[in-house]
Amino acid sequence: MLANHKGEVPFLLLLLPLLTGIALGLNFSTSFFLLRAITPLLLFCLVFIIINICYRQLSVYKFNWIGGVLINLILFLTGWLSVIIHHDLNRQNHFSKQSAKQLLVRINNEPTLKNGLVRFTAVVEHTVFDKDIHQTTGSLLVAIKDTLATTLSYGDKLLIPATYTTVDTPLNPAEFNYKQYLANQNIYQQAFLFPSQYKITGRGTGNPIIAYSLQFRQRLVNKLKRNMHDTTAIAVASTLILGYKANLSQEVLQAYSKTGTIHILSVSGGHVAIIYLLLNLIFSFLQRYRRGRMVKALLIILLIWAYVLLTGLSPAACRAAFMISFVIIGTTYSRYINILNILAVSACFMVLYNPFLLVDVGFQLSYLAVAGMVVLQPIVYNLINVNNKWGDKFWVACSVSIAAQVITFPLSALYFHQFPIYFLISNLFILIPAEVILCTGALYLAIPQIPYISSSLAWVLESSILLMDKVLTAIEHAPFASVSKIWLNTVEYVLLSFLIICVFYFLFSKKKRVLGVGLVATLVLSLSVSIKRVKEIQKDSITFLSLRKNQGIIFKQGNKAIVLTNLSPSDKNYQYSIQPYLDSSKVTDTSVYAFNSNIKSAFLLKYRNLIQFKNQKLLIVDKAMPDNPSGTKLNVGYIYLTGNSHVSLKKLGACVIYSKLFIDGSNSASYISDITQQAKALQINYYILKGNKSLTLASN
Repeated sequence: MLANHKGEVPFLLLLLPLLTGIALGLNFSTSFFLLRAITPLLLFCLVFIIINICYRQLSVYKFNWIGGVLINLILFLTGWLSVIIHHDLNRQNHFSKQSAKQLLVRINNEPTLKNGLVRFTAVVEHTVFDKDIHQTTGSLLVAIKDTLATTLSYGDKLLIPATYTTVDTPLNPAEFNYKQYLANQNIYQQAFLFPSQYKITGRGTGNPIIAYSLQFRQRLVNKLKRNMHDTTAIAVASTLILGYKANLSQEVLQAYSKTGTIHILSVSGGHVAIIYLLLNLIFSFLQRYRRGRMVKALLIILLIWAYVLLTGLSPAACRAAFMISFVIIGTTYSRYINILNILAVSACFMVLYNPFLLVDVGFQLSYLAVAGMVVLQPIVYNLINVNNKWGDKFWVACSVSIAAQVITFPLSALYFHQFPIYFLISNLFILIPAEVILCTGALYLAIPQIPYISSSLAWVLESSILLMDKVLTAIEHAPFASVSKIWLNTVEYVLLSFLIICVFYFLFSKKKRVLGVGLVATLVLSLSVSIKRVKEIQKDSITFLSLRKNQGIIFKQGNKAIVLTNLSPSDKNYQYSIQPYLDSSKVTDTSVYAFNSNIKSAFLLKYRNLIQFKNQKLLIVDKAMPDNPSGTKLNVGYIYLTGNSHVSLKKLGACVIYSKLFIDGSNSASYISDITQQAKALQINYYILKGNKSLTLASN
């Protein structure tokens, strides 16, 4: 639904400067900028008030542009200021700025158990230093290695030691920036606790509505388990219907992700839209009455929010309900309303409430997908004229899927580095099963336990999920199911987005100038991608990885790489810290070896602990001093110290000549401290990989 005039989408125009100000604030959010934002904001507000009061006297009507400029500046500075105000580290009473021995925290989300650790975020309400107790603010990520911690729930208060640490930055190339991910949620510190390090001081002190929502959802999850048997089906049902993702396996997530249907596992716009359509159909009879239209809108909004309550008030579900509530209100009280304007209204409210939502991937994708369906779907639909009634309905569904997938492709490629080829087939397939699952699941959960009826509904629910999973798995493993290893930089992302806009605008307007601009964007994008790829293929390097308690070296020649590590490719640490670098470096041929392997390849030779890579030599020193039968000094470029070898650097220097010493993460902290003291005394150039960024050395 394109706007014929800018007057149809005033909030969309007002949203742009607000988002620009928030984007600036996300990069300049310290308290240093507070006065620099608030002073001009107050000044512009004052000028705006004056010119409106003295509109005629000052003949402002001769300069209509002044008002528009002032409004844009005010909104821009409001966005910037909102980020500064919401930034927890700017507050003087943030817990990290207080001296403390203990922290009194309150759990503010649902704890999850994964890999033996109970994880949750907590609000730090007080710091304790001897007998002094101070009220504080700020959030903390907590992980507890204790089976008894599984009894913890939202709203519980804990007394924990003030032994938190800042979240590490990414230490290896292309590694996921977990620190930035948490910072976008206003979390900057984390704490790891053991059984005796925490004490429960209170239960159920959180928001009663959220607490009730989470408890009720858990009861519904247990009800699903009562009559369903397959653990995968239970996990998918819990996720798809209730937004409960704790039991969802990585394999299931991968299948949905590679087929472009991952959105179905997030209770968001699609789910709320289906609920809305069903409720709209159920209450359609109310339109016959005088006040029926208003009553219908009120009932639908209340029931949609009741459904959101069942999902545990998840941010994605709340966002979707908030958005569709505005749509319902707008369509109820207006003869004509532009959906883009309603989307802009809801987005304005949400980013003003929490400006950090702007960098939330779910927020970006959901609004972008809805905007794509509103703006681009009619353009795609008009490309083909289908006369058959059912064929037309089928083409409508296709056009919706194409519009949503295409408009979100650049963002998905930027974050997830892949594109599902068969997205249209998989999305069309899941339409009916998803509706069956939602309707059957809602009915099953709504009625009490009734013999035969409940078990029959559970059977239909389980069978639908298993069928859907079976088909999606087949699509996932089909030839050329997805294009992976797509790594875009910011410029390429902007160019790709601009190119898609040009294509659709050309289809809408048929202006050849737009097509020309799009071709220029395509050329620049192609050049950027090609140059980057050629550089990576021509690049030969050694990368010493920074792995916690593990070993890792990557020898790369063009698109081939040999990885020396004690991790298997299926290990989560390998997938998290090593694989992203290989993918981003355009490596298509990877060989993984253990450190004790002998290797003979076209570009690398390894015999025992000695490695020859092109013109570089590397010696691995692990449990003992290297053999030196000839008595002459071995000349190598680098030494890789691993496994707490406890060698003396002085003795090592007597038999080996080297330029730099690398100390990996498998060494203990005490040994690293000892070896660095030796290196300093002997003036040896060294680099500690543990806790520091990896180091890449070019070999050509």
